[in-house]
Amino acid sequence: MATIYAIGSNGSGQLGIGHKEDVSVPKQVLFDPDTQINGVTQIKAGGNHTLLLASGILYCSGDHTSGACGLLPSHKVLESHFHLVRSNADETISRVAFCAASWESSIIVQRDQNGQATQVYTFGTGHKGELGLEEPIFRSSKAQLVNNFPPEGLEIVDLAASVSHIVAVLSNGEVYGWGNGRKGQLGQPEEVIYEPRKITGVDFKVVRAVCGREFTYLVGESQLGQHVVLGSEKWDVRSTAPQSVAGWKDAGATWGSIFVLLKDGKLLSWGRDDHGQLAPPGLPPLSQIAIGSEHALGLTTDGKVLAWGWGEHGNCGPSTTDGDVKGKWNTIASSQYLPPGSKISSIGAGCATSWVCVST
Repeated sequence: MATIYAIGSNGSGQLGIGHKEDVSVPKQVLFDPDTQINGVTQIKAGGNHTLLLASGILYCSGDHTSGACGLLPSHKVLESHFHLVRSNADETISRVAFCAASWESSIIVQRDQNGQATQVYTFGTGHKGELGLEEPIFRSSKAQLVNNFPPEGLEIVDLAASVSHIVAVLSNGEVYGWGNGRKGQLGQPEEVIYEPRKITGVDFKVVRAVCGREFTYLVGESQLGQHVVLGSEKWDVRSTAPQSVAGWKDAGATWGSIFVLLKDGKLLSWGRDDHGQLAPPGLPPLSQIAIGSEHALGLTTDGKVLAWGWGEHGNCGPSTTDGDVKGKWNTIASSQYLPPGSKISSIGAGCATSWVCVST
């Protein structure tokens, strides 16, 4: 069984802690009555909503007005709680393999009857093509199927999104994207890409994608270390990238910087650092990372959750310097303070939000 704790920005109830005030000390996340959470696999955040994926079931908390939390059930929803995302008023969405969030929309990949991740649904608001549903459709609270994608015989192996663009990695190593393509973050620059379009010119098999505000970071197989940054060079994310990321374990991006966790626990980072977003010196070995809009979390090998970067909303803990945790880190949670048999199993980060999952 998992218990989830959250800190940070909460003006729309996106933390799901029962109220709409920012918090800098971890508070337990609340669900509808009789909900038992096991196996949290993803926590993804939009501007004012949060998606939580556990055991193939999708939950959401936060701003309902954009449609990004899906259809509301026929019964009254508890405000500022996580609730099941529904495909209609009384049917929950299950068999979810991946989820992602743009500023005001949600994207999910559902497994088909054969267990393949082949069904892409979107809901919410997207004025720059984020819904991937052809030009005239800008808002839908009902989950809409993205037609004719992925191509027949292929499945989706990774999904990523940022403020206004979405990227999907396919089982053959190809990458497709939709949404805002003005800066070249989806390949050949185009103002709005309304439907999934193949990103061309990548000369290696991609297995992982992450998205910054105006760029996309694609990574190949770990032993080869191939990688490429597409899009805006505003924060030198292309020119300062290392030649190789061989031995990578995980990757993430803030709006303006990139992070790569290596299998040996070392964290590489480059790009924007004006709020201390990049990895601080002396960082201990990490087993997991979670990267938010302008802050980062790391789970150490001995069970501590470290936070650094822009923390104005309390998302890096209560101790900041003018809202920043720069050149150092705060410890926001630790397994050593948990009861016997409990441990911190995973972490998450969003738009000035931070998440700690405890398993028992």
